[in-house]
Amino acid sequence: MFFIRTESFQQFLKLYPVVSVIVAINLILFLFTHIITLPIFVDLFTLMVGFNLYIQMGEYWRLLTPIFLHGSIMHVLFNSFSTVLFGPALEQMLGKFKFILSYLLTGILANVAYYFLGDLMASHVGASGAIYGLFGLYAYMIFARRDLIDSQSTQIVVVFIIIGFLTSFGPGINYIAHIFGFIAGLALGPILIDKIKNSYYDRYI
Repeated sequence: MFFIRTESFQQFLKLYPVVSVIVAINLILFLFTHIITLPIFVDLFTLMVGFNLYIQMGEYWRLLTPIFLHGSIMHVLFNSFSTVLFGPALEQMLGKFKFILSYLLTGILANVAYYFLGDLMASHVGASGAIYGLFGLYAYMIFARRDLIDSQSTQIVVVFIIIGFLTSFGPGINYIAHIFGFIAGLALGPILIDKIKNSYYDRYI
């Protein structure tokens, strides 16, 4: 079972350092940009937020930095929880480098899609594109590498994907990033998931 966490806090940090760092960055940036409202931190948020017009003007870092910014306490807590829930198994499977590469790449591609398909004057923040990229990797695993995932974990992933997409079209939700983050994860599946040895599942459980 992939998604039951039995580790202590110290064990989690040691076993899943990339997931731990991602969540720490999310929370620290939220603290600095929403709670400790000093001018320098307000300026930091302004500098990092995704804004399509500024991206068009050449500020391409805004395709990356919004992945670690969030607009509300519920936003950052939900995305951090999702990363803690769905990230560890993939970090173990792929290894640290490939996991962080897939997380960042799917998040960036989701933001690229929003740049081309979204409102030029729209701003956006959140890790949802990257998280849906993780869903895409799991979806590829379910369809092409069932030897890597147990049936109970499959059911959980499918339920979260269905609920996630059903709620993606509500007000203020970047459904474009969700859809294209998921597609990016699926596209990475043959490159990343197919390289995992089929003995992994037996070792993991």
